[in-house]
Amino acid sequence: MAKLILTKDGVIEREYPLDKESISIGRRHTNDIQLNDLTVSGRHALVTQLGENVFVDDLGSTNGTLLNGSRVTKSMIKHGDIIQVGNFQFSYYADDVEEYEPTMFIKAEIEDTQMIDTRGGDEKLPKGSRLAAVRVLNGPLAKKVLELRKPFNTLGFNGVKMAVIARENDGYSISGLQSNKLRRASDAPMVNGTVLGAGRTALSDHDLIELAGTQMEFFFLS
Repeated sequence: MAKLILTKDGVIEREYPLDKESISIGRRHTNDIQLNDLTVSGRHALVTQLGENVFVDDLGSTNGTLLNGSRVTKSMIKHGDIIQVGNFQFSYYADDVEEYEPTMFIKAEIEDTQMIDTRGGDEKLPKGSRLAAVRVLNGPLAKKVLELRKPFNTLGFNGVKMAVIARENDGYSISGLQSNKLRRASDAPMVNGTVLGAGRTALSDHDLIELAGTQMEFFFLS
């Protein structure tokens, strides 16, 4: 059976089987999946099964619904896709996948202000800033392109935060996060084959980022 895997801050919290035609997500207790967090709207999103296809709909939420890092109104989802609702993420696992192992995650950090004004459309870029993204090259999210619109984007593996990509006026940088939960030393985050330290490393077009065997290409969209 297809399922949604709920995570927050990189930690898996619960599995939700898609055992009915539609699953509502929101802050109100009347939703099928209730998320008691101010970054989540009362009725935030809806996941619907239509035959063999599964769709996610944003229900006019304040902070929007992101699919693989990009805001969507309605979109079909596939195995390995990541839906972000407020501070939470759902990984979608199709019913023809017998087992899963949580692997890489990319979380766009939402600002401390709980309400985000999106009435003006897309967020304005910092002056002189170019929008960038990462393209996943292998693993269950292979070929996914995730835009890096937020000031901070956390990268990790198996629930462990390992690195953060920061968006600044003069470009993007990546920093390693100290963790004693890595399975092995080779899981440490790297850029172009060099292990990251705690300091900032500026990112250039087509840099190769690697986390625990998952490879991503950093590139500019504009």
